[in-house]
Amino acid sequence: MSSLWEYANPQKFMRTSSVLLPVFSVAAAICLGVGLVWGFFLTPEAENFGSTVKIIYIHVPAAMMAINAWVMMLVTSLIWLVRRHHVSALAARAAAPIGMTMTLIALVTGAIWGEPMWGTYWVWDPRLTSFLILFLFYLGYIALWEAIENPDAAADLTSVLCIVGSVFAVLSRYAVNFWSQGLHQGASLSLDKKENVADVFYIPLLLCIAGFVCLFVALVLLRTRTEIRARRIRAMIARERMA
Repeated sequence: MSSLWEYANPQKFMRTSSVLLPVFSVAAAICLGVGLVWGFFLTPEAENFGSTVKIIYIHVPAAMMAINAWVMMLVTSLIWLVRRHHVSALAARAAAPIGMTMTLIALVTGAIWGEPMWGTYWVWDPRLTSFLILFLFYLGYIALWEAIENPDAAADLTSVLCIVGSVFAVLSRYAVNFWSQGLHQGASLSLDKKENVADVFYIPLLLCIAGFVCLFVALVLLRTRTEIRARRIRAMIARERMA
């Protein structure tokens, strides 16, 4: 564990991320390129769903990352509250716009799929509603960071907000298990093979999920590096003003 905390050092993080960033970027490009082409152009239409089933290659990975981004923010926020490592707070801040974008993509693609399947773009389904609330928490989290000038105070308050919002991240994942009356179908991927998507859609979906994961990691690394640089610039400006 002691070696893990070494990456809380900004210089150590910058050196390591400079190596990891191109690796995850290339992996994201390959996985998404292969997965999306395979999924959209080389798989058949599904029974009862037609070609609309192919939206899962965007909707499912985006929905998974929307929830997992908040979980990552929760972990880094807890590290900030306990250990006071600035890199963890900056990583949480960096992940928020990415998670918000993933949530928006999931909501929009879900609406596009829902119109032909349900006859409407939106219903107050438990999972949809909890996802909408999660999106609002993302907006509130980002706004709170921008509204507070003191970065440590902003990190404290946004960490508390992240803990509260985690309730809706859990609901977004398990809402259909809590409320069986929801219209949203069950999980596309499951340990139970009977609940999985058909084999013909399975591999390209896994590739797309891997691509979204790599893309998320690459963007978080990039944005965290930007946040560290911005913090250094603000510190230099503050020192010059005091001189």
